[in-house]
Amino acid sequence: MNARLRFAVGISLMLATAWQGVPQAQGTRAALERYVASHQRAIVSELVELVTIPNIAADTENIRRNAVLLRDMLRRRGFSTEILETDSNPLVWGELKVPDAKRTLLFWAHYDGQPVDPKAWRQASPFLPVLRSGRLEDGAREIPGLRTLDKFDPNWRLYARSASDDKAPIVALLAALDALKASGLVPSSNVRVVLDGEAGSPSLAAAIPRYRDKLTSDVMLLLEGPAHPSGRATIAFGVRGYLALDITAYGPKVGVNSGNYGSWVPNPALRLARLLASMKGDDGRVLVDGFYDGIGPLTPEEQAMLAAVPDDPASLMKVFGIAAPERSDSSLQQALQLPAMNIRGLSSGLVGADAATVIPDRAVAFLEVRPVKETPARAMADKLLAHIRAQGFHVVNSEPDDETRSRYPQIAKVVLRGAAAEGWRTSPLGPEGRLVTEAITRMLGERPVQIRTMGQRINIAQFIEVMGVPAIVLPTVNFDNNQAAENENLHLGHLFTGIITLAAVLTM
Repeated sequence: MNARLRFAVGISLMLATAWQGVPQAQGTRAALERYVASHQRAIVSELVELVTIPNIAADTENIRRNAVLLRDMLRRRGFSTEILETDSNPLVWGELKVPDAKRTLLFWAHYDGQPVDPKAWRQASPFLPVLRSGRLEDGAREIPGLRTLDKFDPNWRLYARSASDDKAPIVALLAALDALKASGLVPSSNVRVVLDGEAGSPSLAAAIPRYRDKLTSDVMLLLEGPAHPSGRATIAFGVRGYLALDITAYGPKVGVNSGNYGSWVPNPALRLARLLASMKGDDGRVLVDGFYDGIGPLTPEEQAMLAAVPDDPASLMKVFGIAAPERSDSSLQQALQLPAMNIRGLSSGLVGADAATVIPDRAVAFLEVRPVKETPARAMADKLLAHIRAQGFHVVNSEPDDETRSRYPQIAKVVLRGAAAEGWRTSPLGPEGRLVTEAITRMLGERPVQIRTMGQRINIAQFIEVMGVPAIVLPTVNFDNNQAAENENLHLGHLFTGIITLAAVLTM
């Protein structure tokens, strides 16, 4: 019997008797909650120390400081640790071996954060955390004494870069281990941790040839993304990918007066607008040929999973200030199973008080595609290029010269931005997903929200494929955390509950 088969059989036996352990799990939960309640200061202080170190990926000096601190945090919990050097920012690795372990879990999170514009933050610095009584947008007041408080209201919020994405989940995992130890409990699995210091994780897959033995596991658990807005514990089994491209349409070599040349010199903004309009219908469906190729119907079990997600579209539309979703024939969960195309920015000429009476020389659209597992990113790029050509544009990848301008009436420069990220998904009906789901259910007394595909990009598809490991996402932070934007924040109640959720997985 091979290892994967033994693993599946073992899970089936455990699931057959899963609910026999409910009373014991409830007692364990009470002990863990007592620990969290009596150690709030230590937990929050460790997070404050971590978010105070700047962590922009390009800031290699401070990234190294983050790595050293994280290594030390793991060592304090008894982990064997190393800083794994890569061609980019280092990985922080740790391993906690458990006698008679049932399996090996690999927890992944990233410790770098998105770039910041300090002027856009409502505090002295994104790396000087501020405690508030609630959401800044609701006028929440600042709570003094962050570093000296012993108790923290779960509705308070900590404002700092990476407070949610991903430093709080890292602290929650380590606090879960502390809580288990204090309660006389040990994990049921060997625990490996790999903390990634590079946005988009290009170094993780590249590190496999050098560090494969340190990265093997039976299940990979990703501490990333927001939990469901309902506040319930959440499990996600896959994510959309990411493909970014710029499209530039050209008019005259320099802007010309619209009074002298209007209706004769072509306007690039209008040409670009027509091109963009050709890509998507009024019903919200993308019109690029083959955009949805490879996507088959969901099984009844998968359809039931989508239907069980407790989304509240009316509340979401109120929060976002919209009267209706883009597609009337799809729920939010149904929409997330499909690839998406978004215009994330447009530029042409000047507007407002700076507007001039000219036909601009160019117009630029910044597009992104969110592929799913069935729609590879490279193939999506090729389909977009074919669509642009089919609309009569000559496609180039650099500024057109005079000869090109004189030969082709419509020119579009298309530039792919950065490395594409593939979508991926682990079967939510597989044994690993069932094991995690039942463990959280027993501990918390209710089933977690199960997401088949979430919108969050986690660029590890190549790692999953090469290592042959099932991957599951465990989002633990609040959905309204302003991830990647200014005034990123963490709802402390999510931190405290996330500790219990991760303890359930550690002891499953």
